[in-house]
Amino acid sequence: MSKSVSSTSPKPVDLCLDPSWIIPLNQQPSGNRERILSDCSLIINDGLIEAILPRAEVALRYSPKERLALDGQLIMPGLINCHGHAAMTLMRGVGDDQPLQHWLEKTIWPLEARHLSEEFVGDGSRLAMAEMLLSGTTCFADMYFYPGSVAAEARKAGMRAQLYFPILQFETPWAQDEDSYLHKGLQVWDDYRSDALINVGFGPHAPYSVSKPMLQRIATYAEELQASVQIHLQETAREVERHIAQHGCRPIDTLAELGLLSPLTQCVHMTQVVDTDIELLVASGAQVIHCPQSNMKLASGACPTQKLLDAGINVALGTDGAASNNELNLFAELQAAALLGKLTANDAAAINAFTALEMATISGAKAMGLGDVIGSLEAGKAADLISVDLTDISSQPLHNIVSQLVYTQSAHRVRNVWVAGQQLVKNRQLTRIDSSELRVTATSWQRRIRGTH
Repeated sequence: MSKSVSSTSPKPVDLCLDPSWIIPLNQQPSGNRERILSDCSLIINDGLIEAILPRAEVALRYSPKERLALDGQLIMPGLINCHGHAAMTLMRGVGDDQPLQHWLEKTIWPLEARHLSEEFVGDGSRLAMAEMLLSGTTCFADMYFYPGSVAAEARKAGMRAQLYFPILQFETPWAQDEDSYLHKGLQVWDDYRSDALINVGFGPHAPYSVSKPMLQRIATYAEELQASVQIHLQETAREVERHIAQHGCRPIDTLAELGLLSPLTQCVHMTQVVDTDIELLVASGAQVIHCPQSNMKLASGACPTQKLLDAGINVALGTDGAASNNELNLFAELQAAALLGKLTANDAAAINAFTALEMATISGAKAMGLGDVIGSLEAGKAADLISVDLTDISSQPLHNIVSQLVYTQSAHRVRNVWVAGQQLVKNRQLTRIDSSELRVTATSWQRRIRGTH
């Protein structure tokens, strides 16, 4: 009787990656959250992570169609940019060195009134996605007009995205009033509700720019649809002071009163935080999105990240838009988060390197409600990952790999990027976005905007 080999034959899979190191960022209670693996391989099949295993076992268990040796490179989860306005890359540098309200009212909003269109949003978003991919971001959140155009560009680029359709009290080229914003946004939600890479949520701009009745309606819709809500909250001292003068309470109190503070809510900025705010965040399970470089540039204040983390609040990172950052480099953002976190807490041990790395990966996934899909390298999760080359002179010597990633500006070291198993950056080259065409498009917009600025 012949011996069956079907149960022991290597399983056919799509791809095997053989890096020098792997950082899984697995936060499971049974795992070591800070572990770094060496002499291991990562298997990808059907867009998912199949396994992470010792390299010597690969041939016994798997038969990959392709196998890549990544000597001197580290594999880690792709970075997750939890807040931005992608199309605003086209306004990079046009309103520098101005305080927030003046920047919005005198520079940004007038420019948007002149130029905002589907073409503007499509071109600006494509430019943003190219920049994000090349610096290691595989998933981004976006709050901006014409979200359908952003979704279409994300589909073409192969990026994962969570889009928050904006809601405002005033008219823009995209919508006339709050009801119009809501109606158009819900249509986008319906269009993409079954999309594997794109999620759509509610993006009320801020408590000072959206009416209370609309905020309450959003709370109801979000709960019914189990859709995320992202809102700028307590970004400046002036915002908080004006809200107290008008309503007799802090902005976060209003959200809680209206039922808009829940685990579905992402509170962006939160530079003005008192103990009662922390109590509300803890009780509600709401998320905080920290944008350190934008906050510093606009002199808005500093989010007390270590204090929030100590209270058990999930804190993730965002770049904000390129008009106020001025880049979409999340490696730079996590470095800034670590440094500012130490300064704010007056403690060199605050926001250590590994915590900063988590804020840009698994914490971002949790904030978006995608913690079971992305954010760490585990069997069954989506194959959203990047490889980082640590062979250059500025990386030597490698006493502490995580320290090198966080404190030495690693974006230029990103070599390869995969989203759902599809390679979107190969040896520093975009595979789905035409860089040459993008440069021409950006220059054209530069001339158009300069003509009216």
